[in-house]
Amino acid sequence: MTDVLTVGETMASMRAGAPLRLGGPMSLSIAGAESNVAIGLARLGHGAGWVGVVGADELGTLVLRTLRAEGVTLEAARVDPDRPTGVMVVERRIGDLSSVIYHRSGSAGSTVSAEDVAAGFRVPPSWVHLTGITPALGEPARGAVDAAVARARDTGVPVSLDVNFRRRLWTEDAAAECLRRLAPRTRLLIASEDELHLAAPAGARTEEDRVAALLDAGVAEVVVKRGARGASLYGAGGRVDRPARTVQVADTIGAGDAFVAGLLSATLDDLDVSARLERAVACGAFAVASAGDWEGLPTRADLALLDLEAGTAQR
Repeated sequence: MTDVLTVGETMASMRAGAPLRLGGPMSLSIAGAESNVAIGLARLGHGAGWVGVVGADELGTLVLRTLRAEGVTLEAARVDPDRPTGVMVVERRIGDLSSVIYHRSGSAGSTVSAEDVAAGFRVPPSWVHLTGITPALGEPARGAVDAAVARARDTGVPVSLDVNFRRRLWTEDAAAECLRRLAPRTRLLIASEDELHLAAPAGARTEEDRVAALLDAGVAEVVVKRGARGASLYGAGGRVDRPARTVQVADTIGAGDAFVAGLLSATLDDLDVSARLERAVACGAFAVASAGDWEGLPTRADLALLDLEAGTAQR
């Protein structure tokens, strides 16, 4: 049984410790918002599946091999014989500030389709998780997102949507047109403070007005991510706030995906709102304290480590 089915592109991720123009060594891994969430859920003991496409190349093999090793179900994953696996290049700039460069135009991952989603729904999952990244990849991928929402509605499966706006993939206007259409069909909408307006109905100016409009449109819960200041969840019981956990920051990329994995995990466990936010910010803390998009994601047993005194050595 798949607890959460995700749909999106997973790329090869190349990380440089210095500006690219200076050359030097790079590390190779994988990255993708949706598969990051799937890995996070699998580590927390849930059944997670990924719908996506990779190229018939070594980088595609790396993606599939890594996801299998992390316990993510790949029954609906497809290999495209003609298109390459996408690539994401990350360079460190100043402190924990990074710059991300995409090579994903025309990639295998951009061809994920409604037919791929149908394969993922042979046995309907408990939840479907989507992001605003996938529809930005082009018409086939946009069709895949629409198909996932439609199949979820037809089978009574709730949908979570993380806005995850990527300015290098599409404009704010294009994103808003798509996300405002999708938002009313989701049960749980997640957005950072600076991107909530892309999913909320036009005309709403404040966070409270935007959230109220989304709830009136049919969204059951809206979660606003506030980075180092934590997060807020708005729902039938009003607003609940949770501060972030304090950790030494190593890498902020992937923190939002870790947050979502923790939130969905606690939702699957039927915890109350405060406990759901607590697990979400805890997973986010693990992500920012570790290098890589997903490598530092915690297991369920790991979560208690945040409560130990700083400098503790477990022997």
